Amino acid sequence: MNHDLAADLHHRATQDQAARQRMLETGDGRDLVRIDADNSAWLKQAIAAHGWLGISLVGEQGADEAWLLAQHADRDLDLQRQVLGLLQDAVADGEALPRHLAYLTDRVLVAAGEPQVYGTQYTKAPGGKLQPCAVADPEQLDARRAAVGLESAAEYDRRMRVHDAEAV
Repeated sequence: MNHDLAADLHHRATQDQAARQRMLETGDGRDLVRIDADNSAWLKQAIAAHGWLGISLVGEQGADEAWLLAQHADRDLDLQRQVLGLLQDAVADGEALPRHLAYLTDRVLVAAGEPQVYGTQYTKAPGGKLQPCAVADPEQLDARRAAVGLESAAEYDRRMRVHDAEAV
């Protein structure tokens, strides 16, 4: 395991989460934009040097944090698409969790204006109410979610709405 790389990931993920919390509390997202851009640039370099930052390289927590940085790289869709391909292989090799692939798949699809597959992405509707982004084949949504280790869509929706109410 590369402990230095794992420590870098942990530091960056901690900054990521702190900036998101500050934005929720203050409405000021300037730190968030800067941190996401810095993390995206760092992640590109780390991937170029090491390939996907999987479990055997950075541990389970590090792999989770690498996914988090990719998930939040919304201003770099090319990076997210690159990571999506790497995650597909990493999941097949046991180096990443299937839920990470599900979340990033949905994130990339929604950014491209397409329906999501796993129902993980939400948006604010007019009036500020949280709602799920469009989902392909909604009748099979819970089966797809279960296949990657996610809770039911109804339970996830309940959690998302509780979290949204707490953020207000």
